[in-house]
Amino acid sequence: MTFKIITLGCKVNLYESEIMQEKLLNNGFTLKNDGTSDIIIINTCSVTNVADNKSKKIIRSARRDNKETIIVACGCMTQNKQELIKELGIDILIGNKDKSKIVKLIEEYLNNKEPIIRFYNAKRLEFEDMQVDKFKSHTRAFMKIQDGCNNYCTYCIIPYVRGSIRSKDFDSAIEETKMLTKNGHKEIVLTGINTGAYGREFGKDLVDLINEMSKIEGLERVRISSIEITEINDKFLHMLKTNDKVCNHLHIPLQSGSERILKLMGRKYTKEDYLKTINKIREIRKDINITTDVIVGFPSETESDFKECLEFCELLEFGKIHVFPYSKREGTKAAEMQEQLDNGLKKERARTLIALSDKMEEEYNKIFINQKLSVLIETNKDGISTGLTSNYLKVIVNDELEVNKNYDVLLKEAKKDFVRGFVKE
Repeated sequence: MTFKIITLGCKVNLYESEIMQEKLLNNGFTLKNDGTSDIIIINTCSVTNVADNKSKKIIRSARRDNKETIIVACGCMTQNKQELIKELGIDILIGNKDKSKIVKLIEEYLNNKEPIIRFYNAKRLEFEDMQVDKFKSHTRAFMKIQDGCNNYCTYCIIPYVRGSIRSKDFDSAIEETKMLTKNGHKEIVLTGINTGAYGREFGKDLVDLINEMSKIEGLERVRISSIEITEINDKFLHMLKTNDKVCNHLHIPLQSGSERILKLMGRKYTKEDYLKTINKIREIRKDINITTDVIVGFPSETESDFKECLEFCELLEFGKIHVFPYSKREGTKAAEMQEQLDNGLKKERARTLIALSDKMEEEYNKIFINQKLSVLIETNKDGISTGLTSNYLKVIVNDELEVNKNYDVLLKEAKKDFVRGFVKE
């Protein structure tokens, strides 16, 4: 039987889709991304209303256009909108648990020809241990080491659909790293819903894991997908100073540059806390790329709040800002707040902040003009190769270079979303 997987949302979903793909391929199923497949799996996202609507649209379209196909829907949106999704004629409907059991679920459906609906209490879940041997669609490997979140920021639905924090067994994470490295991956990206909370349940932490991973021969880079500012302590800073396998890039969500809005969001730091930690990081790694997330248009956000946010972002000199207009998520505290802002105003503020982000991104990229940086090549096509540096610059080279190999590239031209260079012999 043939299958295809449609993945929406974060790197955790990407990893979990890779798990499902590997399980299916190892059990005799055939991947078929073009044309009609016997099985379509939609791994959904629910981080915003836009993500919800996109997920529902894809499910409806898949069901409408593929009458005889087995439709599987899973992920955060299905967990969040269980009753609504049950009406869409899905054959196998699950939340965020049991993705690793995809083969058994399909076999059960084929035997019984009865719809399968399986949900669990998200707050009582254990870590669903999964292991990928090799990422077939990416040069870099993603490894999910953590799930769930205990922060309950007032705008966020994710703790309700992903549950409480839980972590991958330490030894299992090291074994998976060894397997991925043995199979040729030179960079591993550590992912989770709250990655920096790794290991709290059993007395380890993210630094312990990264330092142990870094001992593995053949592994050249360890990248952290995202970490909260509150999780960057002296031990973490010492690792940045002493472990050169840790990528020169950190994604540290800010969410707002307004002190008042930060409090309303339930974030557990002040602007001063954030700035002090960023300055400590840059004392250790001067040219590190620090990227962030910012939500604009949070309930009651005034022009003064937004101006404060813009000025703080400019002060911090981010390499890129991922900008999100506030999305009202039913079931969160922020959804009940007064003074919900007009969508037009939210979009206008988003455009303003994106313009600032574009400016800062180009300024950061220009720092490295006439410098030689190591680039891990990810694609080559029609005489053009692309890859990523340790500090997350997308580099384009007018040459067909070997994929999954590091090259020293002299950078000569910088735009907001890429730099261009050449390999100097």
